[in-house]
Amino acid sequence: MSGDPARFLNAFAQALAAMALYRDGHPARERALDVAYQQIQDLQGDTQRPLFTFLGDEVVFGRLPLRDLKAWDWGKRLAQAGIQRLEFEDRVSREDFEGFLEEVLARLTLSAISTEARQMRRSSIRFGAVGLKGETEIAPEPLPTATISFSLGDEVDTLRWLQGEVQSTGAIPLAEAEAVVRSLAVAMHGGQQIIMPLLQLKEFDQYTTTHSLNVAVLSMALAEFLGLSATTVRTFGVAGLLHDIGKIKIPLDVLTKPGKLTDEERALMNEHPVAGARMLLDAEQDLDLAIVVAYEHHIMINGGGYPTLHYARDCHQASKLVHVCDVYDALRTRRPYREAWSFEKTLGYLEERRGLEFDPELCGAFVRMMNQWEGQVALVTEPAAKPQ
Repeated sequence: MSGDPARFLNAFAQALAAMALYRDGHPARERALDVAYQQIQDLQGDTQRPLFTFLGDEVVFGRLPLRDLKAWDWGKRLAQAGIQRLEFEDRVSREDFEGFLEEVLARLTLSAISTEARQMRRSSIRFGAVGLKGETEIAPEPLPTATISFSLGDEVDTLRWLQGEVQSTGAIPLAEAEAVVRSLAVAMHGGQQIIMPLLQLKEFDQYTTTHSLNVAVLSMALAEFLGLSATTVRTFGVAGLLHDIGKIKIPLDVLTKPGKLTDEERALMNEHPVAGARMLLDAEQDLDLAIVVAYEHHIMINGGGYPTLHYARDCHQASKLVHVCDVYDALRTRRPYREAWSFEKTLGYLEERRGLEFDPELCGAFVRMMNQWEGQVALVTEPAAKPQ
């Protein structure tokens, strides 16, 4: 029988429940263990190194969210017990598997487990906090530039498809937008430290796609840096991903124009926040925050920017957060009319505009985050667009 990650996790949970209820050797306990062990054997027959990640309400297998297990109660319990990552590197024996389950159960029930039993656990089954390989590994010294072992090709393709759907049908594929954000969250937490995978622009006509993904990553990173909840982090990520959706209504020759825009072209460009908010509003999806961010992300705290406000008011925290991330990525990216700014020059500009254009607290937090996590930025080469 082919392996199924959801089926394994359900059997895994049933085995833990049986072990909590029945003594060692009880038939019900043994049956549950046998079923769970068979499921992991089947799964390893199809997948070389099964990897599960438990993040808030999400359960991710490799990089694939398991929709059938969304809000799975055991995922939350495992994460709260410090088991956010579970990886099987090699084939394991039934005895090793049972010992592993006993240690997981001990964590869940806050029970003690002997040092001897802990030492006997095979290192081929690794679990712990997100990014940790086992429990006692020492974190390496920070590297000048972070690395990740995969591209963001699927995320780029999905976002391009999403933008095409919006342009052709007016519909907002929210499920796909959320899937992209979940996948980015997994990429950000795939190592021992948080990683910020930022795409490097290759083709000017793909700027909106590349920029939107980068703003989503930066927005989630800043939200996490501020200590916001996992759900809020992902909600901010969706808002960052869709903040420039209104630009799909702007002709490509205007978006990629190498020279100064005419007054008419500038007016057209300045309409994208209103256009984007209207598209998201018309979609009749649960996108309230994304609507607000799309509308407000170019409004400065001193009242400048666009669209023009008819009366002074404070923008939403998410809008002000995305605004900082938006400007940072825009300045750090090469455009048809200028070269990319350096890291130092960009942060200097943000500091200069702090309290004028940008919210002082959020801007200050962003600068601190980038200085602290500079070595954890992973520059990812943008994949070429697939032929239509």
